[in-house]
Amino acid sequence: MRIRRVEPRDIEALYAVSLATGLVGDDASHLYNDGRLIGHIYSAPYANLEPDLALVIVDADGVAGFAVGTGDTEAWESRLEQDWWPSLRSGYPRPIGPPAHWSAEQRRAEMIHAPERTPNAVSKDYPAHLHLNLLPRLQGRGVGWTLLGRWLALARRKGAAGVHVGVNRDNARALAFWARSGFHPLTVVDGSPRTIWMGRAAPTP
Repeated sequence: MRIRRVEPRDIEALYAVSLATGLVGDDASHLYNDGRLIGHIYSAPYANLEPDLALVIVDADGVAGFAVGTGDTEAWESRLEQDWWPSLRSGYPRPIGPPAHWSAEQRRAEMIHAPERTPNAVSKDYPAHLHLNLLPRLQGRGVGWTLLGRWLALARRKGAAGVHVGVNRDNARALAFWARSGFHPLTVVDGSPRTIWMGRAAPTP
């Protein structure tokens, strides 16, 4: 098992891991006809646009997890608006009708058309952010901490002073992982009620 920088050949695996962990950490494939939708949002843009902060973990069966992110969330969201979302919007129609009736695919499509901006209270003090996902075969083995440590070291070398994550409040396992990893809840008054924002200082080199 090894951790390395993402390579172009890994992109399809990132999509697969994103789908296999897309339902509060569990397999979401039964909810999607298009298995790439989750990866379009949470993994592929980082591998394509900021590969220096994109890591994969590989075992004997292939890519089994990733840690991807950026050192400057505000600049990143502006870059997505310019370089990533436009081409996707042409392929995914914006959903209509009451949001309460939308399918999982429609909710993801809406995120492409109207991505939620990170609250300023979060990005001001914790400007970097990441997403970390592992397939079940690597979960519960301490692998996530190792992968996180490698990503944080990269972020610190790029000058990141603070890092945040946005966690679905229904994902108890993820909340526990981030808390054990030194992330603490942040007070946010203007964010989504579904998201718990957590932050921590980046480690010193």
